[in-house]
Amino acid sequence: MKFTKYILFICVLWGMFACSLSKNLPENSYVLEDNRLEGVEKSNKSEIEGLYFQEPNTRIPLTNSSLGVTIYRIGQSFYDSAKVTARLDAKNSELIEVNARLEQSEDRKKLLKKRDKIQTKIQDLKKLQEYGNFLMRTGNPLAVLDSALTEKTVTEIDNYLYNKGFLDAEVSFSVETRKKKAKVSYMINEKEPYLIDSIYTNSVNEGLLSLINNTKEKSFIKQGDRYDQTNFTRERDRLEELFKNNGYYMFTKSFIDYNLYYDTAEHQINVEQRILKPSFSEKHEVYRIDSITFKVSPPSDQFIDEKVGKNFRNIDFTFYRDRFSAKLLGSRILFDEGQKYSRIDIVETQKQLSNLDLFRYINISFDTLGNSLTAKILTQPNQKYQLTNQLGLSITEQLPGPFFSMVLRNRNFFRAGEILEFNTRAGFEGVASATDQGVYQSKEFGISGSVIFPRFLIPFYGRSLEKFGRYNPNTRTQIGYNYTNRPEYTRSGLNGLLAYTWVTRGNRQQFTINAADVNYVRTPQISRDFAQVLLDLESQGNNLIWSFLPSLISSFSAQSIINFNNYGNYTSLNKASLLKLFVESGGTTLNFINTSSNSETTDFARFQWLKLQADFRRYYPLNQKSTIAYRANFGIANPYGVSNGILPYEKYFFAGGGTSIRAWQARRLGPGSYTPPIGDRGRYDYAFEQPAEMIIETMLEYRRNLVGYFDMAVFVDAGNAWVIGVDNSRPGADFRYDRFYKEIALGTGVGVRMDFNFLVIRLDLATKAVDPSMPEGDRWVLDNISFSNLFGLKGQTVLNFGIGYPF
Repeated sequence: MKFTKYILFICVLWGMFACSLSKNLPENSYVLEDNRLEGVEKSNKSEIEGLYFQEPNTRIPLTNSSLGVTIYRIGQSFYDSAKVTARLDAKNSELIEVNARLEQSEDRKKLLKKRDKIQTKIQDLKKLQEYGNFLMRTGNPLAVLDSALTEKTVTEIDNYLYNKGFLDAEVSFSVETRKKKAKVSYMINEKEPYLIDSIYTNSVNEGLLSLINNTKEKSFIKQGDRYDQTNFTRERDRLEELFKNNGYYMFTKSFIDYNLYYDTAEHQINVEQRILKPSFSEKHEVYRIDSITFKVSPPSDQFIDEKVGKNFRNIDFTFYRDRFSAKLLGSRILFDEGQKYSRIDIVETQKQLSNLDLFRYINISFDTLGNSLTAKILTQPNQKYQLTNQLGLSITEQLPGPFFSMVLRNRNFFRAGEILEFNTRAGFEGVASATDQGVYQSKEFGISGSVIFPRFLIPFYGRSLEKFGRYNPNTRTQIGYNYTNRPEYTRSGLNGLLAYTWVTRGNRQQFTINAADVNYVRTPQISRDFAQVLLDLESQGNNLIWSFLPSLISSFSAQSIINFNNYGNYTSLNKASLLKLFVESGGTTLNFINTSSNSETTDFARFQWLKLQADFRRYYPLNQKSTIAYRANFGIANPYGVSNGILPYEKYFFAGGGTSIRAWQARRLGPGSYTPPIGDRGRYDYAFEQPAEMIIETMLEYRRNLVGYFDMAVFVDAGNAWVIGVDNSRPGADFRYDRFYKEIALGTGVGVRMDFNFLVIRLDLATKAVDPSMPEGDRWVLDNISFSNLFGLKGQTVLNFGIGYPF
């Protein structure tokens, strides 16, 4: 056994040496091992580090090897640039031949199809020639020290410091070499930065001067600030937007100029901001909307002679057929005849018309006559029917869960912008049985039909469409059916929904009100063993059995989603955050009816509850390759009245799983310090889902690009779920102020993501660090992990597979 270990150890060492970065390196060539930055005191170090034209390869710790370089070398061994070039030349010749035949042939259909295939192949070969094969694009080439790139980096840093106010800064570099490795040090002497002493605006246009003076507090150039070229660029953009939103249609930022006067003794700058005159006029003019026309052109493959003209709100509509509502479209046009031109109104109009999902494109242009504008809106209808299919895979309880969904849309169903939508979803999900230690695949099926109205319906009347059109109002009416077949029971539900949705200007905030959400739920089949479990719980004071009786569940809910700075765009280098607020009142109508609580003879369950949830997410980029993401989630649900302290099962909170505390299996954490029964497979083998009425979760994740499509993550998750009030069947499950902080579960781990832009595949390996189900004093379980036991006790480490980011 020891001999085998020695052989394995020698093989690992040999593999590391074979993949050594400095292997077979030419004479006088060095692998770039590190970039160092010295002397940075007042400027932004991370921004300067982002200016390096050459960076070292990401190494495997304690080795002289890199995963990215190894992948690249493997791909390179299969790559023959000469063959790629020859194939590309052959395809180009073939394309020339096909084009020549097209000019002479009468049957062009087959030749056009062949030409398209050749052009696609040529594009693929060009990509292969420039970037290499898939493995080469996934990996990274070896970073060999290049003095030209080092000097280019020095120049770039020097320019950066100058533009940030360090006009007298000095930048130099030195290279330290040892054993075919090189370390580059960039030395910076910032010296004294230049400050803005005064700002003066020079313009003969009183209107522009008035706008500038009235918005001085919003200016990016302020007295006493350090000189920053970026702020001058931002101020030019701000002024252009300001002027265009106040009627100055022809104004561009090229009319804004700056003269800087330097005081080298005091290290100060006096700024003259000049508004230049246009060459085509004596001064910048304010433009007004003279007339508005809206045309819906026929589909490109049709020629239709029929035309329909309408006028609404002084807007001239022309439709190729009488299938569109002038009133609806007019409600989404946010500017009027006689109004001053405002670019933000034009942009918002384009967004609102696009949100209707009726048109392929929205083109808004203007004709000028003097200082009057004729607004022309040109559109073309989208395809009436759209079928979307999705095939996916999720893994829970270490079992694959394939699913298939289909969406069929019928646009402009009632000729007033409505959308008829049918949704179908079928799939499997891995679940652990609540009656034994087995794991099964749950079957799920759902179908629904919806009509989405681009307006508010009941109880809104009169001019509500025109009044609220700028908020992109939608009313969804839906009816659906869901079926679940689990090891313990089968469950079906018929549901109906009336929901209102609208957004604020700029789509920053979205509001949803579910005015009526009604579900009729039945559990027609319950296994004998599971029924016994529910009866045992009931004998201990836990009335979970009522959640599995036939019931009519109705609720009223509202949700607000506030998106700060385009959260969800993970390629952005800007900080972003998202806040979701949700409140729900269930069984509210029962308050107006004289009802008694569920009794022992009740065979139809009724529920009343209040629910509140807040979910905050934050995305903070450190540099182009690294980001920190954070999430905090709090929720509480309180059953009251006829509910006997029970919620509908779907309304409970559950902790644990791939988008929760990842070191616990899905829905298995908590509640509180409750200790599940110890099964044959050890303490960490949780068989039961753990419904709770309160949840607190926080997650912190560091993400970094490793190589090509591969990203890594290091994360820490903390939280738990609790019940409100004592649950005799689960001792320690109740929330108490004097001990809840001792029951916070802690999990940590590492993850790998494959980010293909259109799809993110995620693998997270998480281990329990603090387990609240253990007795006090023994809850720190991370020390169970050692070199001889990498994953700790059985069940301590969990592998999560998912699609997309966890938050």
